[in-house]
Amino acid sequence: MIDYSIFRTRRERFLSQLGDVAAIIPAASLVTHHADVEHSFRQDSDFWYLTGFDEPDAVALFLPYRPIGEQFVLFVNPKESQLEVWHGSRWGKEGAVEVFGADIAHSVEDFPRRIGEYLNGSDSIVFRIGKHPKVESIVLKAWAEQLDLSARKGSAPNALIAPCPFLHQLRLRKEPYEIERMRIAARISAEAHELARKKTCPGMNERQVQALIEQYFLEQGARGPAYGSIVAGGDNGCVLHYTANNAVLNDGDLLLIDAGCSLEDYYNADITRTFPVNGSFTSEQRALYEIVFSAQQAAIRAVSPGQNAEFIHQAAVRVLVEGLVDLGLLVGDIDEIIEQGNYCHLYMHRTGHWLGLDVHDVGAYRLGEYPVKLEPGMVLTVEPGLYISDRLPVPEGQPSIDECWKGIGIRIEDDVLVTLDGNEVLTTEAKSAPGEID
Repeated sequence: MIDYSIFRTRRERFLSQLGDVAAIIPAASLVTHHADVEHSFRQDSDFWYLTGFDEPDAVALFLPYRPIGEQFVLFVNPKESQLEVWHGSRWGKEGAVEVFGADIAHSVEDFPRRIGEYLNGSDSIVFRIGKHPKVESIVLKAWAEQLDLSARKGSAPNALIAPCPFLHQLRLRKEPYEIERMRIAARISAEAHELARKKTCPGMNERQVQALIEQYFLEQGARGPAYGSIVAGGDNGCVLHYTANNAVLNDGDLLLIDAGCSLEDYYNADITRTFPVNGSFTSEQRALYEIVFSAQQAAIRAVSPGQNAEFIHQAAVRVLVEGLVDLGLLVGDIDEIIEQGNYCHLYMHRTGHWLGLDVHDVGAYRLGEYPVKLEPGMVLTVEPGLYISDRLPVPEGQPSIDECWKGIGIRIEDDVLVTLDGNEVLTTEAKSAPGEID
C-alpha cells in the first residue's frame, strides 16, 4: 500500500524552493506500440515523485505565490463511465483532491483555458521544454499572452526554467522510504538472479532464462522488469545492450545477465551477474572474471561520502588495466595506458550511474568543472566489465587479441547506497565471488 503522505512532504520541500515561480509538471501520455495498441503506461518520474498519481495526461501546477489551499493544482482526466468500461476506472477530480491531496482539481480539458490565470503573479515558469509537446504548446501560448499584457498589468513571468535545479537535487538524495523500497527491489532482483544461475544449463535458450527471471519479478509483486533484460550467452555478452535474448546457451560459454525489477511505485534495481553456463570457468574465463571482480571490489570500497563518480571509475579502471597487463592483453606503462585510453577496446563504458525512480536516475555528476560529491542517501550502481572481441580496433601499440580470449564478456554490477560512514551494497544476495559461482 502506497503511503501518499510522502508525496505531500516532497511537495512542501519543492514549493519552498520555488519562491514566486510557477512550476508546471506534466504526467506522461500513452505511447502507441502499433496500430491502436499502446505500450503499458509508465508515469513520468518527476510527476510521480511529487504526486503519486498514476494516470496519463494529467498536469500538476505548483504555485507558491498563491494563498495556502491554492498552491497544488491538478488537471486530470474526468470520470467518464463509457471510457472506463474499456480502460479502467479513473480517480477524477474528486479523487485528485480526496486521495492525492490536490488543493484544487480541474478536468484536463480546461487546462488551456485556465493556465493563464494560474500564472498571474509568477516571476518565472518552471517547465521542461522538448519533453511534453502537447502541453508545451499550451504553456508557450499562455506565456506569450502574459508577456503581451505585461505593459498593462505591470508584470509577467520573465523566464522559462528547467525543473532540474529544483527537483532533481531532491530526487538524487533518497529519503528513508525510498531506500527501503530500493532494498526490496534489490532483494527481489537478486533472488531472481540466483534462481537463474541455479536453473541455467547448456542447451537452454537465453529467452528461457529471461522468462525465469521476469516470472519471478511478477510473482513477488513487482510491476515487471525495470528495463529490457539482457540475457547474453558467449560472444553476445560483448554487446553492451544486447536484448535479442534468442540464442542457445552453449557448453563452455559464459552467461551475462543484466536484469532488475521495478516496483509498483517505480523504484528500481539494476544487477548484472556473469557465470559459466556449465558451472565451471575455463582458465581464460576465470582469469578475466577475477580481474573484473577485483576491480568491482576496489570501486565499491571507493564509495563513501565526499568521493565522486570519477574517483570510483578510476579505482576500477586501474585494477582492470593492471590485470590486463599481467595477462598480456595490454602492454606498456599503467598510467600511460589509462591516460591515453588504450584500454577502451576492452572496457568502453563508465563504472556506474545514479539509481532510483529511473534506472539511469536524474542528478548531475559534475557541476561545472567540479565533480558532485557523494552524500549519504545517494544510490548508484558499480559495474565494471571486460568485453574481449574484435568489434573495436586494437589501439596502435597494443597487442592483437588471441582467439582463446575472444567471445568472453563479463560484467558485475551491484546497487550501492552511500551511508554516513561508507556504503551499503543492496544486492549482495546475488552471489558474485569466483568461488561462489563455479
